[in-house]
Formats: sequence, C-alpha cells, structure tokens
Amino acid sequence: MMANGALVRVLIRTSVTKYLNFKAVDGSFVYNNGKIHKVPATDVEALKSNLMGLFEKRRARKFFIYVQDYEEDDAKSHEGLDLHKVTTRELISKYGLEDDTVDFIGHALALHRDDNYLDEPAIDTVKRMKLYAESLARFQGGSPYIYPLYGLGELPQAFARLSAVYGGTYMLNKPECKVEFDESGKAFGVTSEGETAKCKKVVCDPSYLPDKVKKVGRVARAICIMKHPIPDTKDSHSVQIILPKKQLKRKSDMYVFCCSYAHNVAPKGKFVAFVSTEAETDKPEIELKPGIDLLGPVEETFFDMYDRFEPVNAAEEDNCFLTTSYDATTHFETTVKDVLALYSKITGKELDLSVDLNAASAGENDAA
Repeated sequence: MMANGALVRVLIRTSVTKYLNFKAVDGSFVYNNGKIHKVPATDVEALKSNLMGLFEKRRARKFFIYVQDYEEDDAKSHEGLDLHKVTTRELISKYGLEDDTVDFIGHALALHRDDNYLDEPAIDTVKRMKLYAESLARFQGGSPYIYPLYGLGELPQAFARLSAVYGGTYMLNKPECKVEFDESGKAFGVTSEGETAKCKKVVCDPSYLPDKVKKVGRVARAICIMKHPIPDTKDSHSVQIILPKKQLKRKSDMYVFCCSYAHNVAPKGKFVAFVSTEAETDKPEIELKPGIDLLGPVEETFFDMYDRFEPVNAAEEDNCFLTTSYDATTHFETTVKDVLALYSKITGKELDLSVDLNAASAGENDAA
C-alpha cells in the first residue's frame, strides 16, 4: 500500500495501526522493452534512470520539477496552466515527452489502469504523482509502498481486535450465510446454522447476494513460490513491478508483487510472487506468462481465475451495501476508493483523512 495513500490514512484514522506492524517494500519497478527498470519518481532519479536517453532525461526532469513544485493554492507554481481544465495529454505535450516515458509515468507512477486519464484534467495525475513521490520520501527506501508484517491477513485481524474494544463480535467461517428480507424487500438479518443475527444494514461482498450484482470482468492470478528474489531487482526481498498494457500489447496492465520471509509471510529462504491481470482469455497460464517469465526459476505455481462483480441494487431500498470485487491491482488504491464510497453511503458522512501520518511507521526490520 502507498505509504501516504488513502488506505494507510484509513488505518490511522481508525486506530487500527495500533495492532499492525509494517515494513517498507524494497523496490518499485516498471517493465519496458522486455526489461524491468526502477521507477524514477523525482528529478534526481529521472537523471539517473536507464529508462530514457540523455535528452529525454532532461525533458522528464523538467516535468518532474514542475510536478514537485506544483501547489494547488499557489498560482505561481501553476506556470499559467489551470490543471482542472488542461488535460494530462496537453500538459505532457508541453514537455515533449516520448510515448514510453508517458507510459511509465501514467501506469507505474500515477497508477492509472487505462489511458483515459490522458484526456481528463491533469490535476488528478499530478496529485497521484505527488502522492507517489511523497510516499517514496517518507521512509527513504527504494519504493513508496509498505506492506504488513505477516501479510494481508493482519488487516482484518487488526480490525477484529479494534472491533472487540467497542463491543463488536466476529464469527468466523460461518457456513451458508443467508441474508433475510422482509415483505418490502428490506434486509433485516443474516441466518447461519439456524440462528439469525438481526440488523438494520447488511454489508457484504458480491458472493452473498449474487442476484444484486452484475459481472464486469475477470481476473487471472498466479501465486508462485521461489527460492530467490526476482532477477534484476538488486536482490530485493519485496518489490512491485507494473507491466503497462502497451508494453504487452494487451488491453490492461499486469501487476507483480513479490514478498518473502523478510515480511514474515514465508519460511526462511522462500519468496512468494503474485502475478495478476484483467483476464482477456480463459488461459491464465498463457496470459500471465510475461509476468511469470520475470521471476526466474519457480518451484510451484498456482493459477486462479475469478469473476469481478459490481453491485446494481439500490441500498436505500433494501438496506444491503455491497462492495465491488477486487480487481487485478496489487496496491489497494481502487479498493480503498470503494470502501470510502461505501462508508459515505452507509453513514451519510465523508471520512476525514487528514491524519498524522507518523502514526504508521515502517522500519528496516520492523515497524509500528
């Protein structure tokens, strides 16, 4: 997750960080012309990057300086451009950047999932780039990302602990949960094993209410077990690699995330890599090959495909608040947007995310 991103802010805002330990992710890479390269995020990194030729580095450096200096409430930093009106394409053309450079900025830095952003106001892309650079500066590491020690299962566990403090009850692994509706079609409880828990609102993922969702896509995913770090990542124990769709001649990006025993998610000497993308065929082995090929020798691979759903119900009519299925991204930016939108729907309030980011730290070995 992005060190200064929305998910970390949510975890701090809810005090869940008291029950979580993070560790910085070692590297952030992008796939370009058959190789992986470190993602440059600042003017200094742009000059060092082997992603670009000499003249392109200078152009990119100027663009990065503009983004770094840009402040929304300081007109001097805008250089006469209203980024709420100017499109990203127009802003980038001012600096004359090449297509490959635009590709890694849009997909590996700003984390856009398609190229629609090019014709949308540039303010969003500039804010995303600033978030990346600020997150990168936060821990002086090789990437802007942090990851929980002991893996993502720690997130629900930390929420469960906090919930208990406020009198919440968790019941895990309950079989065949059925949402109960009254005559007017409003949900009033959930039944499992002959017991009904009464409620005013039901919050669930699409699998619980298949008649209230529509299929919007599929995700292909591979989990690979290795004995070594990913080649060409400077022996990093944890990395994210983004493979932009244009580089793969696909309709969507591919994501690789690798972590290891350094994050306490595998036995000593073992590495776990996840490769995922929006599925375009029924053959994940073939579709995910470009990502898996970057991993070097793999001991064991598990393939999975699952459908993605979006809710189509009216929550105010049936009291059911459904999430959207996880997409192929590995960085949670889209998931958190969905959760925040759901929070506003349920409570009628916006969650205030202005928090003291120092409440979540990530060290070399451990973090609080």
